[in-house]
Amino acid sequence: MSAKAATVAIIGRPNVGKSTLFNRVVGAHAAIVDERPGSTRDRHYGKAEWNGRVFWLVDTGGFLPRSTEPMDAAIRSQVQLAVDAADVVLFLVDVETGPMPGDQEIVEYVRTRGKPVVLAANKADDLAREKRHLDFYELGLGDPLAVSAGTGKGTGDLLDAVVAVLPPAPAGEDEIQVAVIGRPNVGKSSLVNRLLGEDRLIVADTPGTTRDAIDTPLRFKARVLNFIDTAGLRKRGKIDEAVEFYAFLRTARAVERADVCVIVVDAAEGLTAMDIKIAGQAWEAGTGLVIAVNKWDLVEKDHTTADAGHKQSLERAPFLEAVPFLYLSAKTGLRAQRALDAVVEVAEARQRRIQTAEVNRAIKELVAERQPPQAGGAEVKLLYGSQIGTAPPTFAIVSSRPDAIPDHYRRFLVNGLRERFGFRGAPIRVRFTGRRRSRAKG
Repeated sequence: MSAKAATVAIIGRPNVGKSTLFNRVVGAHAAIVDERPGSTRDRHYGKAEWNGRVFWLVDTGGFLPRSTEPMDAAIRSQVQLAVDAADVVLFLVDVETGPMPGDQEIVEYVRTRGKPVVLAANKADDLAREKRHLDFYELGLGDPLAVSAGTGKGTGDLLDAVVAVLPPAPAGEDEIQVAVIGRPNVGKSSLVNRLLGEDRLIVADTPGTTRDAIDTPLRFKARVLNFIDTAGLRKRGKIDEAVEFYAFLRTARAVERADVCVIVVDAAEGLTAMDIKIAGQAWEAGTGLVIAVNKWDLVEKDHTTADAGHKQSLERAPFLEAVPFLYLSAKTGLRAQRALDAVVEVAEARQRRIQTAEVNRAIKELVAERQPPQAGGAEVKLLYGSQIGTAPPTFAIVSSRPDAIPDHYRRFLVNGLRERFGFRGAPIRVRFTGRRRSRAKG
């Protein structure tokens, strides 16, 4: 079930500045802002903090309660889900347009939900406009607060009002950040929806439906998994619209802050060069990996198909040998729930710490199995080692000649440590250092 942290949903007509306010409050450009109405189409979550209180802030698409356009209807469904899941509704209006019929329609809707509502009149950039926020008293939602999301004016008073009506703060919880990435139309949103058990993200047959990176928390086995459903990756030369360009950058940022990346692959196409590239970048960044081969129900197969595809993938990207491959179908649910277990397993492996005595025992066994290559000059020895970090697991090994150890022997040690201690799906770092010389006394 979804995490029970306090949630605030920003709603309003298109182009009133919801994403700009979201970015102002969250403190980072976490939502796409575009001058054209309708840039935000899914719910978008971000962590916000004010006066020591942390809560989820949700940016939604433009709400048009009576529009019959298909995309407006899809957005309306998402807004309604956001409001139902929220503890507080932040209703944003526009002082430049004044009260509009669409605003009154939204008021009629939110009154049926029984949630606390904070009314904010945006674009109040100067004193003349500031007075115009009083026109919104006619909506019957109490005092309208004048704000400027663009400049930050009035946002402090607004957040004071929001925090004042939040429910009591829950106990803090550990979160696993999970970036769901892949090329367009491979089923990323469908997989996240399947795992969440509700249509939390808009899913359509047209590639590129998801343009924002959307943070969505889920409670699983006493852990909170924060799924980041990102825009589909594509070659930069094919990105024409500015909004697509920012979506590409957002995917890269999602990978940077993730603990685990779930790379969704179309079973009929297999791993592409783009999939391998982004997997390699995540691996080099120290992020855990899970490969989700989606649409497995649509592939003609026998008992050898998965093994053959896995072997072909490893030939192209040997580092993926350490990564779990899941063959599933987001549409039918086939093995989809195993993705949650895999994410937790990889996240825990990424944080695993091994006792120094066990590390040295493993190093001794590995050296006995294969001695380090001997270069010209003094003998190359591995003296002792220890784990010096996690996320990713990092080991330091003291050597008589650290600069003389080749990369292939480093890989041998990494594979040996992984075989002994697990670390499935988590990259491992091994650093070689020289023995410190003690200072002479006197």
